[in-house]
Amino acid sequence: MPIAVDIDVMLARRKMSVGELADRVGITPANLAVLKNGRAKAVRFATLAALCDVLECQPGDLLRWEAEDAEDAQAG
Repeated sequence: MPIAVDIDVMLARRKMSVGELADRVGITPANLAVLKNGRAKAVRFATLAALCDVLECQPGDLLRWEAEDAEDAQAG
């Protein structure tokens, strides 16, 4: 997927656990893990805003676009 999720980077910078972030954002640790591991198909803006609020960051600190490899693009 061309969208990479860097929640783990921000967690490390803030010295915060996944469980603490999930509690403070108001989502389950399982749903946060799906998002953190890049398996989510979508994210609500309200959830993204809550993540940014708790982590004191911008959406671009959590999400970034990566170009797909040429091989992947041709296979798709």
